[in-house]
Amino acid sequence: MATSMRNVARLVQRISPSLFCPLLTRQLCLQRVTARPWLTPPPLVPPIRPFCNSTALKDDNTSQAVEEVSRYQDKPWEYLESEEYTELYGSNPVWTGYRRNHKGGIPPQKTRKTCIRGGKTCGNPCPVCRDPNIIIHHQNVKLLQQFISPHTGVVYDPTRTGVCMKQQKRLNLAINMARDHGLLPFQITHVDFTGEVYSNSHDAVGFTHPPPLSGQTWYKWYGQLIPDERELAKIKKLYKPYLK
Repeated sequence: MATSMRNVARLVQRISPSLFCPLLTRQLCLQRVTARPWLTPPPLVPPIRPFCNSTALKDDNTSQAVEEVSRYQDKPWEYLESEEYTELYGSNPVWTGYRRNHKGGIPPQKTRKTCIRGGKTCGNPCPVCRDPNIIIHHQNVKLLQQFISPHTGVVYDPTRTGVCMKQQKRLNLAINMARDHGLLPFQITHVDFTGEVYSNSHDAVGFTHPPPLSGQTWYKWYGQLIPDERELAKIKKLYKPYLK
């Protein structure tokens, strides 16, 4: 009986193979899946939630720092009036107590060109580069006054303040701009004018003489000037093609 059923199934498969091919392929796929257990999806695992919130605290601190820096970027003069500045520097200027690291006992004649190169800060940056909240701006008058002598009005040399050359150029530009805008006073050197400057005793400046007679010069001092004949000959030779 079993053999007769197998024969019948073979005959039907030969007559209409389109009926049995999808069934056979499905059975083969099921056998392969069961033979490979690594294809089965993993069980659902709940997400791990750490009890420590250090990462969240770090994110909050970084966001607060960014907000503070951005706030001081818009209004850099507010940093010099904040409690943070008074705790760091007190009533002293920014550059007090700064000493640059150098080789030997004699300091160099010039400060370094810049403290930040390629996004990396050097080991001992200058007083302006070491504090990111110090921003050079022409409206930041309190900061600019720290780099100007109150007696002479001259900008301090960078060898005294320790500021790098890049920041020194920015300071000079900001100080000049603040003086142009009237935010900083500037002194003009006093020139003592003597009486000789305003005197009219000279013949060329005083009263006009009457027209001279024939053979006389208009001014006395003009007739005394006698040109050198050699120099006069050179000039005549030089401008001969232009003289008529």
